[in-house]
Amino acid sequence: MSELKAYAAYLNQARIPIRLSCRTGSGWPVVLSLWYIYRDGLLYCATDAGARVVKYLKNEPRCGYEIAADLPPYCGVRGQARARIDQDLGPEILEALLIRYLGGTENSLAEALLKDVDREVALVLEPVNCFQWDFTPRMESVIPEMLRLVEKNCPA
Repeated sequence: MSELKAYAAYLNQARIPIRLSCRTGSGWPVVLSLWYIYRDGLLYCATDAGARVVKYLKNEPRCGYEIAADLPPYCGVRGQARARIDQDLGPEILEALLIRYLGGTENSLAEALLKDVDREVALVLEPVNCFQWDFTPRMESVIPEMLRLVEKNCPA
């Protein structure tokens, strides 16, 4: 958990989804994207209590994660975590996610998501391994000029 704290600035600034990998009931892996929030060494997501990912993580709490943008130069944080489902924390985490990703709860998407807020659960990810990477130096010569103008946030 302490390793992830080293990347707190990156995790708090990046407004991109977390890619979460977990194992389905059939044993096959699946990767899905969720909004996340970082707090005190843990990653939190919110989802409907009936979502398949809840069942998957209850069955097998070991999972993988990656938080990385899609545009070069490629950089980010990834690792493995143990997940737990928090039945009570869902509404609080959903509201925090709406503020983080949408700027508030006064919009049609937030209102739609909040309609069934009592069904939300929190996915709490406790990292057991964490790795960062930054391909900026080796990609510098091949990054299009247009992308050089985009402010890039990479973990330090």
